[in-house]
Amino acid sequence: MLIRTKLATWLAGALGGAGALALAGYVAVRASPWPSALLFRIPFNRQARLVSRALAAHVPAHVSAQVNERYHPRGRHTYLDVFHPADLAPDQALPTVVWVHGGAWVSGSRRMVANYLRVLAGHGFTTVGVGYTIAPAGRYPLPLHQLNAALDHLRRHASRLHVDPGRIVLAGDSSGAQIAAQVANAASDPAYADMVGIRPAIDRSRLAATLLYCGAYDLNLVDLNGDWGWFLRTILWAYTGRKDIESDPRLDSASVARYVTDDFPPAFISVGNADPLVEQSRSLAAALGGAGAPAETLIFPDDTTPALEHEFQFNLDSDAGQLALRRSVAFLRRHTGG
Repeated sequence: MLIRTKLATWLAGALGGAGALALAGYVAVRASPWPSALLFRIPFNRQARLVSRALAAHVPAHVSAQVNERYHPRGRHTYLDVFHPADLAPDQALPTVVWVHGGAWVSGSRRMVANYLRVLAGHGFTTVGVGYTIAPAGRYPLPLHQLNAALDHLRRHASRLHVDPGRIVLAGDSSGAQIAAQVANAASDPAYADMVGIRPAIDRSRLAATLLYCGAYDLNLVDLNGDWGWFLRTILWAYTGRKDIESDPRLDSASVARYVTDDFPPAFISVGNADPLVEQSRSLAAALGGAGAPAETLIFPDDTTPALEHEFQFNLDSDAGQLALRRSVAFLRRHTGG
């Protein structure tokens, strides 16, 4: 969650105001991204827990869960959770939304999006929250490989998990949307798969669509020299393992908007008007349009009030959050037949 407008407030509340900012800024330019990454996790995870609790009121009663499903034998975070309507026959498969959580690559967990996935499941889908190793422990491109392994697990255990392996939707929020978009592009373009070092677990014919909220799709557009440059440099340092990120060629390969083709799956792209990543969503939508790939957007006018900040879609107590949910469900049904 790259939330420039709220970061100062959260850090101040968690760690004591200006002193916390000074400490973070100091640590960010030193020998390791670890202390700053741990510092950033405090407000991000706190906000995510608040959002999850608010979503609990919207979770339908008729949703079942299969949680803590291990999709790879190595790694502390290689687990996924599956949600689906409770009244399914034992072998009944549904269109499946595979969701990658956000958190600026350095925070978050699959449990923090679980209630939203329960809400989506209540509309007649199987939904899957994928855990992955966050940075700095999980450096690029490890999360891509982990998501790919999760897709392979879902394919192999589709019947037991009520997954339709021929109607998969890759989805995510914030940094998770970026990861999901990269894996979707790898499944669509063999040259890009080679570039990022992935042998896709599912082929393009099984990938029905993508659902992308508030993501970062062209890292070359990130302002590394502005007021919050130290923050952005630190999270990218944590994710890539390179302090001199401008010279890291992987930063370019992670900018998926630069590599999409007309075979990219149908995309639903949404972002709030006050989100610092709004230009990222516009960039991806323009790139897909230029490539001839289908893309539907929910990008709000600049003067929308109240202003919609990062991850607005998780606020189902707001009109905008409800609109995003309705549009998402309609999009999913159109492209999966669900």
